[in-house]
Order: sequence, then C-alpha cells, then structure tokens
Amino acid sequence: MRKLVLIPSPLQDEHPLETQAKNILMEEALKPETLLLVEEHKVARQRWLKWGLPREAIEKFILFNEHTQDKILTDLLKEIQTGKTAYLISDCGLPAFCDPGQRLVDACHRSGIKVTATPFANSISLSVALSGFNHSSFVFSGFVPIKSPERQDWMKKELKRPETLIWMETPYRLLKILDELIELKSKREIFLACDLGGESELLLRGPVEKIRQKFSDQIKKEFVLLLAPL
Repeated sequence: MRKLVLIPSPLQDEHPLETQAKNILMEEALKPETLLLVEEHKVARQRWLKWGLPREAIEKFILFNEHTQDKILTDLLKEIQTGKTAYLISDCGLPAFCDPGQRLVDACHRSGIKVTATPFANSISLSVALSGFNHSSFVFSGFVPIKSPERQDWMKKELKRPETLIWMETPYRLLKILDELIELKSKREIFLACDLGGESELLLRGPVEKIRQKFSDQIKKEFVLLLAPL
C-alpha cells in the first residue's frame, strides 16, 4: 500500500524506540517495497543498531533533509506511488514537525498518498506533523466557545489570523463545527485528525465542504482540527 509513515524517535540516545514502531520496522525494513528515510546517516545508523533493528537495512537508508529534499522529493513521490511505503525517521523527536519532513507530508497529501504515524503521546504536535501544513508559525487556540453568539464571533476573529490554526472541540460537535465553517464561507483548507493512533484513526485534508460530504450521519470521534495558513 502506498503510504508515508512518520516514526517518532526518542529524544535521548539511551532511550528505547517505542514498541509498535520497533515491531513495524523489524517486520518491514528489509522488504523491497520499503523506503527508509533518515535525516543523517551516522546518527541514524548508531540509533538503528542500538534499537536492535536489522543491520542489513542500513544499506537502504535514504537521506532526506534540508540539503537533499529538493533533489529527491519528486523521485521519492514516484517511488511511493508505485505502491511502496516510506518510513520517515528524524534524528530525534517527531518527524515533519518543524523540520524538512513537512514538505514531504504536504506533497504526499497533494498526491493522494496516505500519511500516518506510529504512536506519539502529544495529539496536538502529531496533528500538526501529519497535516503537512506550513507551521513555521502556528496558533493553538484551544477549545471553541460553546455558546452563541460568542462562538460565532470567536470563529470569525480566528479565521482572520494568518497562521496555521489549531482548534479543539468535543467529539459530538464534529459535524457542527464543519457546518459552521461552511456557513462562514471559510476558504481555508482543513486537516481533521480523528482518533489518532487508534484502529478507527481517520485523517482527512482538503476543503471543508469536501470533508463534510464524507459524513452522512452524526458521528462521535475525538478530534483535532487544523486550518491552513492564509
């Protein structure tokens, strides 16, 4: 299946790789349809061996960083489009969050390639990374007010901000907030991250009208809503 998987890695060298991430890499690393994208070869090699992952897979490492992304991005997308799965592993922390991986995630969304991630504890930063939106400047606005007219006034004011916006809302108001954005004629692309890390995970990016059409009945999902920068 063609997709990009973000692999968060520990901040400190002495810490182990998250269990699910390790299991996936142990199973998939040596397969011919697997692409392993790393930030720096030396650091990645040291950590890879420390985590007990297959030594033979090191030969498959593809450098994806600020120096190589312009050269390999197009070819990389073509490779994934053939049915391959790319695993993006930064030197430490969350790939695609304030690093060059953002461009790859964005390009995958635009090309119809699925983007997902192995478990990460913070839903906000994970949603930002998975969105692919330019987040050189972003605003976490917290929960949308419940009552009108404060709710509408708050949303109108927020939509004038130029940065990437991060909104929270309760699960049973998922469709309500999408309908409100449509009513406000918002033209900002959105990213909806539902049930992150779970079996029912749902990640959708596009115009709000198009995403709203995917839901015919009322649903209840934990979600984070991102709005693209102006």
